[in-house]
Amino acid sequence: MLNKLLAATAIAAMAYAVSPADAARVKAGCSGDNLSKTESMIETMADGEGKIAAQKEIAAAQDAMLSGKMGVCASHLSKAMHVGTAK
Repeated sequence: MLNKLLAATAIAAMAYAVSPADAARVKAGCSGDNLSKTESMIETMADGEGKIAAQKEIAAAQDAMLSGKMGVCASHLSKAMHVGTAK
């Protein structure tokens, strides 16, 4: 039982240690302004797989923002921006 408790504590500590590192790598802050800018950028893209993928990321970012999950929102917004600039 003690081993299970120690393992659970170790997993929780690793998850906590990784989360701030991932948040620091995210370049796009989750805000209405950044969402609007990214949507405008995506609208100018040529139709195709890249545009569809970026639109899905924007939708996921909006859902996360409405749920109060700002880190998840920022991650999806960053992915949308990268898809938009890569294609």
